Amino acid sequence: MAVSEDRQRAVLARLDKFSRFTDSSIGIPFTKFRFGAEALIGLIPGIGDLAGLALSSYVLVEAQRAGASNKVKLRMVRNMAIDFVGGLLPVVGDAFDAIFKANTRNTALLRRYLEEQLEIEPPPKSFPWWTLIWLSIFFAIITGGLTLIL
Repeated sequence: MAVSEDRQRAVLARLDKFSRFTDSSIGIPFTKFRFGAEALIGLIPGIGDLAGLALSSYVLVEAQRAGASNKVKLRMVRNMAIDFVGGLLPVVGDAFDAIFKANTRNTALLRRYLEEQLEIEPPPKSFPWWTLIWLSIFFAIITGGLTLIL
């Protein structure tokens, strides 16, 4: 199922906003480090990591709607699993959640896939102006030579 370029751009815009919210919407003052709502939700024992996994599935659903390949979707599931299992680790898991940023990774995977799909049709070649000019000169010389001979 082919998805229009405008629709693909709209999907990516939504996923960019979603990824920013879940992975990097909160900055730590005086540093460049950012984390998101998913890392905060992951602090809730037991259900936090499951809720984060449920949130991450949104990117996978959008990839399915956009017609992403099975290879891309499997890589997304792998990122989701790494994020989920890493988040289950006591103490370190919460920091891992803040660093791994599965939604940002998965959005980037989908972006690369969709951009590759848009590039399948090669751009039209430019007109060979120099060939036209040289052939015109060549034929002018031949025509001029034939005119002088006849």
